[in-house]
Amino acid sequence: MRLDLDHELPEQGTADEAGAMENQSQPMTAATAELDTELDRLRSERATYLDRLARLQAEFDNYRKRSAREQQEFRDYALVDALKQLLPILDSLDRATRAENVTAPDFRAGIELIDRQFHDVLSKLNVEPISAAGNPFDPTLHQAIQMVETTEEKDNHVLDELQRGYRLRDRLLRPAMVRVASNPKK
Repeated sequence: MRLDLDHELPEQGTADEAGAMENQSQPMTAATAELDTELDRLRSERATYLDRLARLQAEFDNYRKRSAREQQEFRDYALVDALKQLLPILDSLDRATRAENVTAPDFRAGIELIDRQFHDVLSKLNVEPISAAGNPFDPTLHQAIQMVETTEEKDNHVLDELQRGYRLRDRLLRPAMVRVASNPKK
């Protein structure tokens, strides 16, 4: 039987070759140990970062809840201050309705006093009425209810105010409801 030399298996190596194979496995074992150490370090680092992330998320959720609670408390306290200023006006109205044997002029004077009290409180709260009558129509401040054709007033000017508008500093609370002049002659 003849062996094909191209496909023949190599003979077992000598002792020198076996030693060389062992030396190659030792560096592989050292490299593997090094990689395992690095992998353990990275896993530990990842666990630390995940723990830190979970703590930061919890802190942020607590901050958000605390902030919302503080904002609500601020709104409640601001509302309480405004209501405390309005209570004397309510007391005045209650006294006016309970008054007996009051003449019409005295009743009117009392109502005018209550009206002044109310406007004083609004002024303290920085609420200002919007001037309308005789001014040019401003759609950001006025709500036109009716257009009236007239030659006596300027075109697009407010004829009269049906309901007063108010603003809080620069913020519109309610537009003034007005009738606006439409002058065909312009």
